[in-house]
Amino acid sequence: MQQVTLDEASQHLSDLIEAALGGDEIIIMKDNQAMVKLIPVLPVKIRPKFGSAKGMITMSDDFDAPLEEFKEYQIHI
Repeated sequence: MQQVTLDEASQHLSDLIEAALGGDEIIIMKDNQAMVKLIPVLPVKIRPKFGSAKGMITMSDDFDAPLEEFKEYQIHI
């Protein structure tokens, strides 16, 4: 979160808009009080990178082994 005075905001408005579009939250202050929050109108869509979850999910070697609790329900051929 970035806080700027009203004077700073008027001088650097285009930069602050770009920062808000980039996901930053901009608070414009007047007399040491927060007056305005500058945020994008539409939600910023951040696309996940391919492979970004690599290594986060693991599966045990016996994931498809029959469970002991269900042995009585299994059909034995």
